[in-house]
Amino acid sequence: MSTRVLICDDSKIARKQLTRVLPADWDIDVEYAEHGEEALEKLSASAFDILFLDLNMPVKDGYETLEALQSFDLSPAVIVVSGDVQPKAIQRVKEMGAVAFHKKPASAEELRRLLISLGLFSVQGTEDQQPFIIEQTTAAEQFTLNECLQEISNIAMGRAASVLADMLNVFIKLPVPRVNILEVSELQMALDYSVKDDSCSAVSQGFVGSGIAFETLLIFSDSSFPDMAKLLGMTETIDSVVEVELLMDVSSVLVGPFIDAFGKQLNIDFSHSHPALFAQHAKVADLVNIKKAKWKRTLVVEIVYEVENYQISCDLMMLFTEDSVSELENLLSYLVEED
Repeated sequence: MSTRVLICDDSKIARKQLTRVLPADWDIDVEYAEHGEEALEKLSASAFDILFLDLNMPVKDGYETLEALQSFDLSPAVIVVSGDVQPKAIQRVKEMGAVAFHKKPASAEELRRLLISLGLFSVQGTEDQQPFIIEQTTAAEQFTLNECLQEISNIAMGRAASVLADMLNVFIKLPVPRVNILEVSELQMALDYSVKDDSCSAVSQGFVGSGIAFETLLIFSDSSFPDMAKLLGMTETIDSVVEVELLMDVSSVLVGPFIDAFGKQLNIDFSHSHPALFAQHAKVADLVNIKKAKWKRTLVVEIVYEVENYQISCDLMMLFTEDSVSELENLLSYLVEED
């Protein structure tokens, strides 16, 4: 009898990648869900043996899904597969009933060992089992640049959050990264939506490598400074000099690991400029106006980091040059290449 497997992830690419690394000699029947609510509907309708569950999803995320599963009389073995590698995230999902955690992107060898160790897959008697056949991607299922970029940004986001969480001994709430090509007016609207305060400060840094050029902009709500200083054990008065120091500390912790993880997935070592104070106590509109002529129309990746139980929020944006788009499409094509 086939093992029934449900893969729940909002990313089509992540679902495809995970499907590819499942043991080829495993007799399984695989179905998919795009978010936790859809997964719960499928699990309520019929029984599944294993649920591979992402954490950062719209509608209903992985944590909410695990909480809902606790009321099920019969629930599957849940393996969380996520880019959020914060130790507290791993601890939480296991306390909520997950049998294991596996970081993205999953590898075939590591996943096979994990399944065997959990008793969910056995190498004995596989000769008589029907091999698992991966369906080829159809024309209707072709992945866009935005979808590819969102998935690798999601993984990089988790790596950076883990570093910040370790430094501050906190839990970082992570969103689904937003990826869009925006005009200047649309960029300002996006910032207005993300930056909750009227006043904010920002650090910028330039990166280039393999024909790809972009600028990171870390925008820090000014109301975040007191709590950030408290977490870092700073007792001196928070003046403009201390604020810049805090900005640079947070920038180095978030931007550095993010770009490192982002570049590794593309096999690129990005050269970079020194981080520079972009604005201090400015309005969102002022941030856009400073470099309006340069930005005009740009590919933007946006991630909002929030620290749980603290009034700390920062917005990390990657703004790519128009010339970088075609190079990114070429480099990201490996994510969707068929075996």
